[in-house]
Amino acid sequence: MLFYLSGLYYTLYFLVTFLMIIYKSQVFSYPHDCLVLDVALLFLMGILEAVRLYLGTKGNLTEAGVPLATSLALTVGGSFFSFHFLLWQTLVLWADLVLSASLLVLHGLEATLQLVALAAFRR
Repeated sequence: MLFYLSGLYYTLYFLVTFLMIIYKSQVFSYPHDCLVLDVALLFLMGILEAVRLYLGTKGNLTEAGVPLATSLALTVGGSFFSFHFLLWQTLVLWADLVLSASLLVLHGLEATLQLVALAAFRR
């Protein structure tokens, strides 16, 4: 259930962040190199999240440890991307803070439940 919620939230996160990057490039003086970097990182994050959610769902449904552990490792990688958009992006708006912080909370909940599931699958 949490993977489903995370998939829905990340879709919203991706669209809103992409639209905010477009907004920031039109309204503010946004360096072209940083614009390309932020868009590329957003798309890399999207690919990572899709793979992470697929492996997490597959591992959870089949009660297999390897896909779930891989999803847990990708959760850590996705958290670094979230930190980038939370703190290190060229221009950080208040909406960026709220969206990225919410995504980090969701990642934390998922990581905790993945650890619990992995411990249960080991028995």
